[in-house]
Amino acid sequence: MNFSEQIQAIMALHADSIVSWKKNDVQLMHQGFFALVEENHAFNFQLWHAEDRARREDMGFEFVYQAKREIDQYNQQRNNRMEAMDEYLYRLIKPKAPKDCAVNSETPGMMIDRLSIMSLKAYHMQAQTQRQDVDEAHRQNCLQKVAIIREQQQQLQRCLQHLILEVQQGTRTFRVYHQFKMYNDPALNPELYRS
Repeated sequence: MNFSEQIQAIMALHADSIVSWKKNDVQLMHQGFFALVEENHAFNFQLWHAEDRARREDMGFEFVYQAKREIDQYNQQRNNRMEAMDEYLYRLIKPKAPKDCAVNSETPGMMIDRLSIMSLKAYHMQAQTQRQDVDEAHRQNCLQKVAIIREQQQQLQRCLQHLILEVQQGTRTFRVYHQFKMYNDPALNPELYRS
């Protein structure tokens, strides 16, 4: 598998999906590893919009409460997909044991998740540059932020490529970091099991 090409395809999936989902709502189309990437991105996409809704002060407490519940659910699923991407890549690449080489603290799944979030930032910041109800200073400020976000995307993309290459060469490894989120588990959250 050519991981450099795969990472480019992930970047394209992120960007293209946002445009498509804005027009047609979330529709999942991919298989295999890319299904996990797409699902992670879909949860980030939905999380982004739920976060926006949660900040409305004109819709009442029930509206905000529902948005917060959505945030909880999407975030849990997002984390689950990060772990699933890491498990998939771990089985595919078969990295060395942590005792045999340096361990990267950020996993490929975490990096792909960050790339997803950056693509959402880039899309929405770019949209700010096209608003007609703001002044030129607002547009210019947002254009500068878009440029920074794009630089960050490229840097993180290169970091992911280097990590995968080093794992393949056996000079660096990663482990699957299981999140074990406790707040959504009625058996582990004291506020839930005591009520």
